[in-house]
Amino acid sequence: MAHSVSARKRIRQNAKARSRNRWRKGNIRTEIKAFSEAILHGTAEDAKTKLHGLYKMLDQAASKSTMHKNTASRYKSRLTTKLNQKIAASA
Repeated sequence: MAHSVSARKRIRQNAKARSRNRWRKGNIRTEIKAFSEAILHGTAEDAKTKLHGLYKMLDQAASKSTMHKNTASRYKSRLTTKLNQKIAASA
């Protein structure tokens, strides 16, 4: 248990940041699932629009330090590869 005022404040701040980060990551996971469904059952155009939204969410999470920028970049690269495979298969 923290005794100093500043330590108690850090505990409160960390709890809020953790909650915010978990919310952002949860939203990203939900959108990735929707993108995967669009890849499996939807059209390439539908998947492309979902990917555009995912790019925005990943970039925002990286800029807010929810995840590292290289991690966001890795997600984007892997998702783009899936989209390109879908486009190549349908062509």
